[in-house]
Amino acid sequence: MSPAGPSRSIDFGPVRAGELELIELGRGVTPARLAAETRALYGQVRELLAPARDPDVTFVPDDPQAVDTFAADPSEEHLAWTAGHVVVHLTASAEEAAFLAAELARGVEPHGRSRWEVPWPSVTTVGACLNRLDESERMILATLAAWPAAPHLDVVFVNSRGSVRNAPARFLGGLMHADEHIEQVAEILSQARLSRE
Repeated sequence: MSPAGPSRSIDFGPVRAGELELIELGRGVTPARLAAETRALYGQVRELLAPARDPDVTFVPDDPQAVDTFAADPSEEHLAWTAGHVVVHLTASAEEAAFLAAELARGVEPHGRSRWEVPWPSVTTVGACLNRLDESERMILATLAAWPAAPHLDVVFVNSRGSVRNAPARFLGGLMHADEHIEQVAEILSQARLSRE
């Protein structure tokens, strides 16, 4: 269960359980609701960071199962992620999904990725994490303002698993990915606090 935080109205549980596709979950979901869900999810991360201290952000947790098959540097494939690393990753993923969703909503055919991630070693303080969340949230909400009044819900992206995603589903995919990292942030910060005490 995710840590307590601002009210969230979208439950990704049925998608994770394979009972529902994101395109079904996104049916009838408006940009206003996506904006509210973004604010609530980012609010949860901010709430986790509220009691943290700067050293907690760079604390390297015990994570024997750490694996990142997409690591740009092979030496980082089994690196345990710090809280700062997770924050830059989850924000970059949510941003990418939001920007690509805006293109789908505007009727633009899928054409590749739209990703840039803040270098994680540069995020070393609670303030830097909060600034990253604020900047990311601002950009994501701006993408929703770019959706036309009648989004092109028939323009879709098909992922590597064959899942079909239109604009709302593409956007929700980014939020679902970010949501999957909330427990990780909580665990890292919990280990950091125990280490301090």
